[in-house]
Amino acid sequence: MRFVDLLAVAAASGAAAVPTKTLKRAGKFEFTGVSESGAEFGNLALPGQLGKDYTWPDHSAISTLIQKGMNTFRIPIMMERVIPDKLTGTVNETYTVGLDEIVKFVTDQGAYAVIDPHNFGRYYSNIITDVAGFGAWWTTVAKRYATNEKVIFDTNNEFHDEDNALVGQLNQAAIDAIRGAGATSQYIFVEGNSWTGAWHWTSSGTSEAMGKLTDPQDKIIYEMHQYLDSDGSGTSEACVSATIGAERLADATAWLKANGKKAIIGETAGGANAQCIQAVQGMLSYMADNSDAWVGWLWWGAGPWWADYMYSIEPPSGTAFTKVLPSLSDFI
Repeated sequence: MRFVDLLAVAAASGAAAVPTKTLKRAGKFEFTGVSESGAEFGNLALPGQLGKDYTWPDHSAISTLIQKGMNTFRIPIMMERVIPDKLTGTVNETYTVGLDEIVKFVTDQGAYAVIDPHNFGRYYSNIITDVAGFGAWWTTVAKRYATNEKVIFDTNNEFHDEDNALVGQLNQAAIDAIRGAGATSQYIFVEGNSWTGAWHWTSSGTSEAMGKLTDPQDKIIYEMHQYLDSDGSGTSEACVSATIGAERLADATAWLKANGKKAIIGETAGGANAQCIQAVQGMLSYMADNSDAWVGWLWWGAGPWWADYMYSIEPPSGTAFTKVLPSLSDFI
């Protein structure tokens, strides 16, 4: 979700051990789950105060979603809270022990924990142009979780309004840093420019630079986001049509197949109404039919501070949890 949209919604409302079990997938998708918001909240208050400016995901809510069949939990964080002042600095343990704890809880259940610097390609609100510094940030973080095979590294949330070549360079620096830190078994989710929108993946030009990324472990997954409202921002309960989900993935699907790549829809949502539910079902059905290209999907979003947010899938009473999730069981 876009930074300004997240602000509006929010205003309205040591290394983990290697896990001993793995949740098995019954369907065509390797990854299904949610983004667990909270630790990226209060991003104008840095470093911020736990319980006042930000919070961590709720264990019982995650357990409930696991019982529903979900196996992937994306944990948005703030780069500045993990490593304050400069990209090459040292870890702020006060904040990062909270990340350690939630990562351990998720992965001990056999689920994937996706570490998501939810920074939109910015650090203290400035576009990150220090490619080496970005790599240094990732070296520090990846070392902390290098022994946990159920951790997934998400390079950065929704780069936007940047040079496509720079976005490609930042992603490659993250990949190189993660592997150089000894994290060699984990997947890496890479995000593109233009809010990493699937419907803009080829037309925005982000696909050219992103298609050149290399990984010695060959475990790159392209993370695209796709909302179904008129401007694709995920700020409306209305969806354009019952078929818009599949339609907006068509070009990206063709690109993935032509280039032998795999992708995940790392953020999606629709309103709790018949047309949106049909649109989401149609999109997921299309992805399942093209499972050689699409490996999964994550709903936006869950988290204890969403209150009555229209897309909240937080158990037990989130709008999407009670009114949308029951219609998506075939795709989990």
